[in-house]
Amino acid sequence: MKLRIVLSAAAVVLLTQPAMAATTSTTMAVTATVTTSCIVAATPVVFGNYAPTATSDTAATGTITVTCTTGTAYKVGLDAGAASGATVTTRKMSSGANLLAYGLYQDAGHSTNWGNTPGTDTVNKTATVTPDVITVYGLLPKQQNVSAGAYTDTVNVTVNY
Repeated sequence: MKLRIVLSAAAVVLLTQPAMAATTSTTMAVTATVTTSCIVAATPVVFGNYAPTATSDTAATGTITVTCTTGTAYKVGLDAGAASGATVTTRKMSSGANLLAYGLYQDAGHSTNWGNTPGTDTVNKTATVTPDVITVYGLLPKQQNVSAGAYTDTVNVTVNY
């Protein structure tokens, strides 16, 4: 009797197991293509109050933040601005028909003009893991013969990569 119970239990266990004839496998590729891209943002250069009778130039700074795919070489350029007759070496803010000259530079000593010709007067960088924060150095020359008013300009920032 005991043998019958044991054989019955063994038969139940064997009959309830799934049938495994064989196995097979393969590989599955997983891919992605990382593209080169950049984004740019800028803070304004604010000179504040300007006294035409002052005996020294007025300096101010702004920043340009560039975030590109790591390893991407890029160049940051600044155009001449929106004022009539302005160039990258003689930028002008306007208040109506009145113009106020200023400059934008790559260095704190105001000796390297910042323009928009890649390889000539642009800032050249290679992207790293963190965003690049680049300082723009502005200079408002002293003793300009201008009328009172609020002077503004808009400069386009271009990133070539």
